[in-house]
This record gives sequence, structure tokens and C-alpha cells, in this order.
Amino acid sequence: MAGVSEATVSRVMSGSGLVKEETKRRVLQAAKRLNYYPNAIARSFARGRSGNLGVILPFVPKVHLFSTYYFSEILSGIGKKVQEYGYNLLLLFRSPEETMDFTHIYRTQKADACIILGARDVPEERRALRELSEQSLPFCLVNQRFSGSEFNEVDADHVHGSYEAVRHLIDRGYRSIAFLNGPLHYSNSADRLQGYKKALAEAGLPYAEELVFMGNYSRKSGYEASRFIYARRNEIDAVFAANDRMAIGLMQGLREYGVRAGEHIAVVGYDDSDGSKITDPPLTTVHVPFYEMGMAAAGIVLAQADGEQASGVKHVLPTSLVVRESSGPRINGRADRTAAAGPER
Repeated sequence: MAGVSEATVSRVMSGSGLVKEETKRRVLQAAKRLNYYPNAIARSFARGRSGNLGVILPFVPKVHLFSTYYFSEILSGIGKKVQEYGYNLLLLFRSPEETMDFTHIYRTQKADACIILGARDVPEERRALRELSEQSLPFCLVNQRFSGSEFNEVDADHVHGSYEAVRHLIDRGYRSIAFLNGPLHYSNSADRLQGYKKALAEAGLPYAEELVFMGNYSRKSGYEASRFIYARRNEIDAVFAANDRMAIGLMQGLREYGVRAGEHIAVVGYDDSDGSKITDPPLTTVHVPFYEMGMAAAGIVLAQADGEQASGVKHVLPTSLVVRESSGPRINGRADRTAAAGPER
């Protein structure tokens, strides 16, 4: 109908190559009259590419993943950059303990590049990621680092973020500061522990392993930790939690014992999630630029997929402390625990 070759139609519909304006007008006019649209699946077969960016997420039963601030912010940032590049977003789920055959995603043309969230620093995960790297398949890790690797990685400065959080408590006069951390097979947990130790050392305060508690980044694990922290209430006057969800669960649990954050004990979280602003009292926390991390990771990996970027990019974004009421100053040189003898649970 347009009186041109198939190749010319292809160039017009894909927006690639030089085509005269008059020819382009005739092709688009014919396409409109015929109600013709390119078949994306057929085009992907012809090009040997899917046009998809895969995002691999941990699947946790009974957890509303997309209501979690961390994932929703990162995915929003990824989606923004994917739109700019003209790609589609494909979400892929795996169980937290599962080691995937990541190369299968590329072999079956499900995705041209992948962003991996929730990667664990364990031998089998390293092997799976190394296989991707050795085959020059574009991928990027977010919020996880693997020392000695040449993987694309986008992270935040969690060492400095935790250091600032603990330093803030020390500057407020707190001296016996407990730490509620996440699993150490995540590099950000190890980084937060390093920042915690650094702040204590600079202030001349001893590091005590018995003041380090382990959660799994869930609100429930923070709630459960409140029992152990309450048992040492005469020893602990402040708690730094490695994310807001654990901090909020901890505050909830302590409140049931009659211990109020910002009054009887100081509590600092990490992430600056939406929930941190509406807790009672509002939660002092560390702002992490998750949206920007998602955008950066997508930009890096899509540029590599398009042949514009080499692998091995390491990108670290800054964090910042947000001070609210949960870390109120000590009273008369010591935390006021006069109301801290609630019922046993």
C-alpha cells in the first residue's frame, strides 16, 4: 500500500535508520489504514532479543513484598529508567534460600539483562553469578557487594550510615548501645556492623557481643527481640536497628512492657521508610536513596546490554541521618527508666 520494501517499513516502525519524511509519512498512513501494529514477540524472535529487563526478587510467603518500602522504591527507580530505554520490565521470583540457574533466563530469551535483589554471599550464589560474568551476560546487583568480584554493583554507603546513627546516640549521651542486625550473608548487614563498631571505637566505648542481637529484617523479628532487650533494660539505654521494620517491631514490643522509645530508651532505625514518619514517636533513621539506586542499576545494566558499557561498575550512593523523636536526649545524664517495669510476656 505504501509502495516501499519490507526493509523500509521495518526501519520506519522501529525508528532506526534514515528514511525520507515523505516515505515515512506514507508508511505510517498505510499502517493506520490497515490498523497494523508490529508484533513484539515476532520482532524479539527475529532480533534474538526479548526487549525485557528482568528483576529477580526473593519470594517470601505471607510477606506483602510490594508494600515493603525497600522493594517498592527500588522497583520504582528501575521502572523509570526502563521506560527511558524503551524496555519492558519482567519480574521473576525465587525463594530466599534458592540458588537459581540465572543463565536459563537469558538462554530462553526471557530477558536481555537482569537486576538481582536479595543476593546472598554464599558459595553457591557466587558460583551462579560468576557463571553469568564469565559468559558476559549483563546483570547488576543492588544493595549487595561481593568482595573480589567484577560484578556490576549498586550499593549505598551503609558503613557511614550506621556510623552516623551510632555516633548520634553517643553524642546524645548514650553509652550502652545495643545493635539489632540482619543476617551476615548480606553485605549490608556486615557494613552496618562495621559502622557500629567504628563509632564505638572512636568514642572509646567497648564492643560487647552480648549487646548484638540478630533479626531477619522483618517487623516480627524486631518485636521478638524486644523480649531480650527488655531483659537487659538496666544495662541497655539505646538500640540501633539495621532497618526500620525491625525498629518499629522493637518499639511495639517494648511498649507492651511499658518502655517507650524516646523516653525510657532511645531507638534508631535505618532506611527512612514511610512508616518511620508515622510511628509513635516518629523514628530517627538513616535515609537510603533506594529509588536512585534502582535507577542507577537499570542504567548500568541496560547500557551494557546495548553494548555501551563494560561490566565491573561499582556505584555507591551516600546516606544521611534523619533525626526525629525516638532518639531523644538522655535525662540528667542517664536514661529515665522509671516507667520501664511493665508486665512479663
